[in-house]
Amino acid sequence: MDMITDAQHVAQHEAARAQGQASHAGGEFLTFRLGDEEYGIDILRVQEIRSYEPPTRIANAPPFIKGVVNLRGVIVPIVDLRMKLGCANAEYNAFTVVIVLNVKGRVVGAVVDSVSDVLELSRDAIKPAPEMSCAVDAGFITGIGAIKSADSQRMLILMDIEALMASTEMGLIDPTR
Repeated sequence: MDMITDAQHVAQHEAARAQGQASHAGGEFLTFRLGDEEYGIDILRVQEIRSYEPPTRIANAPPFIKGVVNLRGVIVPIVDLRMKLGCANAEYNAFTVVIVLNVKGRVVGAVVDSVSDVLELSRDAIKPAPEMSCAVDAGFITGIGAIKSADSQRMLILMDIEALMASTEMGLIDPTR
């Protein structure tokens, strides 16, 4: 039985590594802000962007799951990424939006401070995610994008939003899918 578990663990690790390498190939990313940091996710996971409206609260849900909304007849769980990723404060203002995602066939909303842009990053502009101590969960960071403008350079944290939303801790997606 341990060999089966070990084989499954190796297969999951290899799949995650392959996914990480695929993200280094470049592509289009939707960029958004959480606090002072800028993040990017694969544009192909985004279904739409909506203004924030307070969701219907679900009893006993973790603090980062704000509740659910009815999106054209589909009940959509809303996750506050600011709270999930430990941002200092989570204010709701006119710039706060919900990125509606399609993750493994399930529609999920992610609350962010603001959406910035859609950027195309070449393979050369993406650096591997840094190795972190076990105290920091960097498992959902697939790389760091270097964005150069006329007189400055900024860093974009590239995130595997599908892996984050499908994680067992989130409890949003059936792991057998």
